[in-house]
Amino acid sequence: MAVSERKIYTMKLRGKALELGRRTLIMGILNITPDSFSDGGRFADYELALARAFDLISAGADILDVGGESTRPGSDPVPIELELARVIPIIRAVREKSDIPVSIDTAKSEVALRALEAGADIINDVSSLQFDPAMARAVSESGAPVILMHMLGTPRTMQVNPVYESVISEIIAFLEDRMRFAVQNGIERSQIIIDPGIGFGKTVTHNLNIIRDLDSFSCMDRPILLGASRKRFIGKILDRTEGERELGTAVVNTFGIASGAHILRVHDVAFHREAVRMAEAVRSLCEF
Repeated sequence: MAVSERKIYTMKLRGKALELGRRTLIMGILNITPDSFSDGGRFADYELALARAFDLISAGADILDVGGESTRPGSDPVPIELELARVIPIIRAVREKSDIPVSIDTAKSEVALRALEAGADIINDVSSLQFDPAMARAVSESGAPVILMHMLGTPRTMQVNPVYESVISEIIAFLEDRMRFAVQNGIERSQIIIDPGIGFGKTVTHNLNIIRDLDSFSCMDRPILLGASRKRFIGKILDRTEGERELGTAVVNTFGIASGAHILRVHDVAFHREAVRMAEAVRSLCEF
């Protein structure tokens, strides 16, 4: 497996810096929802969600990604009040006891701003600033890093016969367009992270093409996030349920590390911490 060069970037957080590229960072997923595709309902209760957050931190997560709205295929948006009620108490509680960088997984500007006020550091917008006209301004005025992800359509429609003439070039074109939009609206280019959107409007073959050619996205000169954890394409290939896809995810992530991914978004931090450490050792030819 060829190893691609990985550039080092520095993201400005509140009062500190986050270095991306020296090693692959692990983003732990905390879904505070009843209907997320993999762990929906498991952490919808406040106490369970908070315990899970600190479990992820203890397991070695470098970033905690908190979401209160499912974006699984076929899902609909939830009311702002409900999303806020799910995520804000958790973010506040985490920030009281940990300085881990926290990202808020939302496409709503009000949720993003309230989350930042509560202690979040990064905005993870699966819509790439498209679903809420006020999101670009919210990101710009906050100065927070933003993750721009590719998605074909909306969560409700994205898996209805997704078609591309050239999946890699079309995703790059989309993300370049969204970055231009972001910069035109006052967002610093240096604060943007890109995500090709595994599973968001892609067939099994599309997802495999993205993983195989992930290094193609380095032409955009931005940090790359890979979010393949427990995705359906892994289950289809291996005939495994959501909870049985960690090994398949680890293989995908190994390809991602070799291809220059800066951040891996995962459910089981402890499992992938070991896999990432091994892959990083090979990548950097470490001697122990």
